Amino acid sequence: MNFGAILLLALGLAMDATAVAAARGLSVPAIRARHVLLVAGFFGGAQALMPVIGWLLGERIGPRVQAWDHWIAFVLLAFIGGKMLWEARGDGDGGGDGETTADPFALSSMSVLAIATSIDALAVGITLPMLNAPFAISVVTIGVVTALLSAAGLFAGRRFGAMLGKRLDLAGGVVLIGLGFKILLEHLVLS
Repeated sequence: MNFGAILLLALGLAMDATAVAAARGLSVPAIRARHVLLVAGFFGGAQALMPVIGWLLGERIGPRVQAWDHWIAFVLLAFIGGKMLWEARGDGDGGGDGETTADPFALSSMSVLAIATSIDALAVGITLPMLNAPFAISVVTIGVVTALLSAAGLFAGRRFGAMLGKRLDLAGGVVLIGLGFKILLEHLVLS
């Protein structure tokens, strides 16, 4: 797996967190440095940690399923991307309108959101050893891209409102499905 594919993967995985960060941006009258640090740290950190956990699982089961690894990667990425597309068509904006009195950047709230938006990265982490992706580069790229895009999403949410949330999920879903097809086709054509 080359760096371009890792970067595309990171961009696709970051879309959920970016959409949630945009919703957080809607909930405050002004973005403060604390907000940016919390969003980037929690979302980027969780997105980097989950593939490590998934990687450890994938490393253990990878040799047993090597003949099918491209199919597994395709199915997982297509499923995750399809889930993002399905969720993007829903009615909610992900902003949680009932949260106007609570601190949208409370540590408990940020922890739950960070874990919820990084479950997909856990599943992707399982496939990375099967694809011979470089460990450190993959984890750092996923974490940094998510941190940067989440911070940008926070400002975009404050600036442009709820209209971005669904579009980010759509873009992320399409990228992940496309990456799954790329992995499958490369293996089938090169085999």
